[in-house]
Amino acid sequence: MPHRWTDPAAPDQPVLTLWPHRSLPRRGFAAMVLFAFTAGTIPLYGLIGTVLFWGLLPFILLVVGALWFGLQRSYKDGDVFEALSLRADTLSLSHKPARGAVQEWSCNVYWARADMHVHGGPVPHYVTLSGNGRTVEIGSFLSEEERKTLYAELSDFLARTVATQNPSV
Repeated sequence: MPHRWTDPAAPDQPVLTLWPHRSLPRRGFAAMVLFAFTAGTIPLYGLIGTVLFWGLLPFILLVVGALWFGLQRSYKDGDVFEALSLRADTLSLSHKPARGAVQEWSCNVYWARADMHVHGGPVPHYVTLSGNGRTVEIGSFLSEEERKTLYAELSDFLARTVATQNPSV
């Protein structure tokens, strides 16, 4: 799952870090572009030295260039990062979108609540955090199963944190 929990006792360290899943790593990206170029040029080998070769080559290069551009754009669009941190009794969520400014949210951990909206959200099993008069999304870029797991872990974390910091609860 593309998230990692760290020790909440570590000062100034995120408790939860989330990022989108990458099905094609950078090494696979290079291999895919090389494969597309190689496969695209195989029909041209018999045409070397002819006018037809020069007529077909720009279209094959255009296809390889479009593949490269599309995969590169996909990587930039997936450059999303979220960090949930706990400092003293303040829970903070930082969301770094692919484009735009970083968005911040914080509230007292005692008032924080995790909710899962099975239907009605932009994605199925939409997970939100509520507190301090605001509701913010968390992990919307994760898959449905990953959001279900995130919700369970987040609910357990909030319950444990409140119980640890206030033993009378």
